[in-house]
Amino acid sequence: MSRPRIVIVGAGFAGYRTARTLSRLTRHQADITLLNPTDYFLYLPLLPQVAAGILEPRRVSVSLSGTLPRVRLVLGEADGIDLDARTVHYADPEGGGGTLSYDRLVLAAGSVNKLLPIPGVAEHAHGFRGLPEALYLRDHVTRQVELAAAAGDRAECAARCTFVVVGAGYTGTEVAAHGQMYTDAQVRKHPMRTGMRPRWMLLDVAERVLPEMDERLSRTADRVLRQRGVDVRMGTSVKEATHDGVLLTDGTTVDTRTLVWCVGVRPDPLVESLGLPMERGRLLVDPHLQVPGRPELFACGDVAAVPDLNQPGQYTPMTAQHAWRHGKVCAQNVAASLGIGGERRAYRHRDMGFVVDLGGAKAAANPLGVPMSGPAAGAVTRGYHLAAMPGNRVRVAADWLLDAVLPRQAVQLGLVRSWSVPLESASPEVARVPGRPEGEPAASRADGGPTAPSRRSEAGAAEDRSGGEPAEDRSGGGPAEDRSGGGPAEDRSGGGPAKGQPGGGPAKGQPGGGPAKGQPGGGPAKGQPGGGPAKGQPGSGPAKGQPGGEPAKGQPGGEPAKGQPGGEPAKGQPGGEPAKGQPGGERAAKARPGGQPAKAAGTRPAAHAPGRPRKESKPSSAPKPSAVAEQAERARRAQSSRAPGATRSGSPGTPAPSRSAGPPAHPGPEPPENQPPPGPDIAPGPVKRTDGRAAEGDS
Repeated sequence: MSRPRIVIVGAGFAGYRTARTLSRLTRHQADITLLNPTDYFLYLPLLPQVAAGILEPRRVSVSLSGTLPRVRLVLGEADGIDLDARTVHYADPEGGGGTLSYDRLVLAAGSVNKLLPIPGVAEHAHGFRGLPEALYLRDHVTRQVELAAAAGDRAECAARCTFVVVGAGYTGTEVAAHGQMYTDAQVRKHPMRTGMRPRWMLLDVAERVLPEMDERLSRTADRVLRQRGVDVRMGTSVKEATHDGVLLTDGTTVDTRTLVWCVGVRPDPLVESLGLPMERGRLLVDPHLQVPGRPELFACGDVAAVPDLNQPGQYTPMTAQHAWRHGKVCAQNVAASLGIGGERRAYRHRDMGFVVDLGGAKAAANPLGVPMSGPAAGAVTRGYHLAAMPGNRVRVAADWLLDAVLPRQAVQLGLVRSWSVPLESASPEVARVPGRPEGEPAASRADGGPTAPSRRSEAGAAEDRSGGEPAEDRSGGGPAEDRSGGGPAEDRSGGGPAKGQPGGGPAKGQPGGGPAKGQPGGGPAKGQPGGGPAKGQPGSGPAKGQPGGEPAKGQPGGEPAKGQPGGEPAKGQPGGEPAKGQPGGERAAKARPGGQPAKAAGTRPAAHAPGRPRKESKPSSAPKPSAVAEQAERARRAQSSRAPGATRSGSPGTPAPSRSAGPPAHPGPEPPENQPPPGPDIAPGPVKRTDGRAAEGDS
């Protein structure tokens, strides 16, 4: 009998606690799968300290695979749930997808930023729900202070040093408190920033700071913020946001380049697509965290509306404390429904109090209902966080110690850009990446960043990956494939398809074409057994330019080379035949096996090393006749400077030389004795070697 399958969607406070408790209760009696966009559990209460430079990002990121060894981790974001088929469809980080089947499903997808219909907020504000947003805010604040120090205009300097935080709840209060300390440290004791005064504003439509908490905590937090220099404005919010500032509801205009949106959160939109009873965006569940009428479906955390048995008619608030406790009860009830654990239990809670870290030694706390402030509250707050974190406790404590004795490092790394952390995002824990155009291969991203692998099979990849014939260098030749449709490209000069391409005759050595020389069924190649001896070899006539042979063209006693005085004009020159690939000339050279492009006139493809990525370049048009001579001269110079032992043209694994020049013309008149050597403006004729080997380069 197969083991039951449990799928958990989300690895926040509720999802992580559910997976950890289930792995302990089931003891290999069930297959547990955790679906999450990232491979870490994020401890959100310490996120403001990441933005302020106190903690490094990995300190608040707990590895899922490292702390949940008996849980299968699947990286992806759920985008569809079929309750009847009991399947969850997801999209992975590289654009792929998959489907997970389940016997029990736990929805713990968490929450996203709450948006309000205020003009300009979605375009110019940034949230604070994930690690990418915290890293962006840290870089952005550091950059604004540095730009303000270099600004010559006092108004611009003041605008860049103004930071507006909307929302005086738990997150917004801590962001403003830590942010003011961070920017003050950047300008303190800096001779070039004398007179700069960073200004932080905290706005909320509520009547007091931390409206959802005890009033004594609210007074403590308000006093600490004002003493530190934070401009606290209650009963005020943003009416409109622009690139240069914000318009407040009291009519005041504030010039700023920073708007942090901490108004609140809303449940993940995934649960809205299920068509089940909802309560203000949250999925209705019973006190056992089970969806009525769906015995296989459970929900916990911010996406679940859990009845508060201590306050009948109310639902538990969306806090990390409740989500953490939801996870434990949900895991016990899932195990009980499978007959693995004990009895089901309803969710009940007892308020243990709250803690708010205000930076430094300041905090506001009421553990077990006892109000505290000052250093004592700070010690209790940090002790609580160390006890609540499922990992990285020693590293977090070490960072706190270093921050107490060493100055903070105020540097911007530029790892997260503004467009990658939009306010309106269903996954604030994942930075947005630029999408590649449809049809563009995965290996050729324009931004140079990491790319998703191609969805096609590896058999269709480039030949140089599979150990086949090395690909050509693309610098000057056409692309191997037409990017618009994936088919082999035709010669760009307007001719018909090249041999070996769709619509053209098959190339030699390809199916349907004649066998190539030296291949089975084909005539033996020169210099091979059964074939004619190569020129310059024993048994053959002497090569041109050798003793006893004909003088080479362009040499004394030989025919004049094309383009030389007395000789025929070279192809592509005025009065000569058009070169292949030029308008009016022969259309395309024979294509090489594998759909390689026809070579443009005057280009010389270079061999490409196997296993290395091929260079992408735009198809180059055929060169103008005036450029043929220059290209030919460069080829001649490269030929003369090539080191001995270099790969010869026509050897296996290297592309053939350019076919832009035609066959030798008929002999012309004898050149005069005072004929000048070919110069840079004169196209050289065919090169004849004197060592008996075949000539290389353009011929």
